[in-house]
Amino acid sequence: MSRRAPLPVRDGLGPARVRLHGGSVYDEFERRWGAGAKVLAGEVVCASGAVVTPATVLPAGAHVFFYRELPDEVEVPFDIPVLYRDDDIVVVDKPHFLATMPRGRHVAQTALVRLRRSLRLPELSPAHRLDRLTAGVLLFTVRREVRGAYQSLFARGQVHKTYHAVAQGVPTVELPVTVRNRIVKRRGVLQAVVETGEPNAEKLVESLGGERYRLTSSTGRTHQLRVHMCGLGVPICGDPLYPDVIDVAPEDFSSPLQLVAYSLEFEDPLTGQPRRFVSERELPGVE
Repeated sequence: MSRRAPLPVRDGLGPARVRLHGGSVYDEFERRWGAGAKVLAGEVVCASGAVVTPATVLPAGAHVFFYRELPDEVEVPFDIPVLYRDDDIVVVDKPHFLATMPRGRHVAQTALVRLRRSLRLPELSPAHRLDRLTAGVLLFTVRREVRGAYQSLFARGQVHKTYHAVAQGVPTVELPVTVRNRIVKRRGVLQAVVETGEPNAEKLVESLGGERYRLTSSTGRTHQLRVHMCGLGVPICGDPLYPDVIDVAPEDFSSPLQLVAYSLEFEDPLTGQPRRFVSERELPGVE
């Protein structure tokens, strides 16, 4: 959001921000979420910080803030090793099965919330994202004042990112190869798809011998590495979405996706010094 939320981070979670349809805030909370009790309890505030009351009426498009109720979640039983930490950034080796930040049914069991709690850093924020099923190097900013500088590096493609993967099959093309195409991921659809049009995803695929591959990406489309590898005839091992959607129980951590964000390299936007961070995770071989 463009301005500071009127409620602080609480137990690792910032407040939810919702856009109103307009009218009585109490009636809208009750109608949309059955949560009028939050208004009665004084737990909803306007963007100004004023507490919403049962008599509060706001126009369409206004925003209010409140702390959401946490869903029941299966605990992800893996630690988040810290690779590097200073006053500006924290770099971790994210485990498989842990989302980067709250979304949908994954809230408390996310890297962001768990790190905010364990490191006691309420302003911690991801500079980029990794898929929930992808492990590896993930960079967070510590302070609000430096957040934009690091996020801009990723947005402008100024970070050199490499991944390691284990995949089965025989590539349909000679490696190394650079794959360029257009990938679209639609809300509510599990799989991303390749469509005709201006390319928005690019990746270099190299063989490391056997079933191991190095993937170098200059873009960050959702699922692009998994889509590209599947398209080359070598889907990544342990992938429950490509080529086929497989139903995996939330408590099943037995078959992690064999994909690791191996390294990040960039010129630090604050100091100008070169930075390189490398994952310590090893991908097991395929039996």
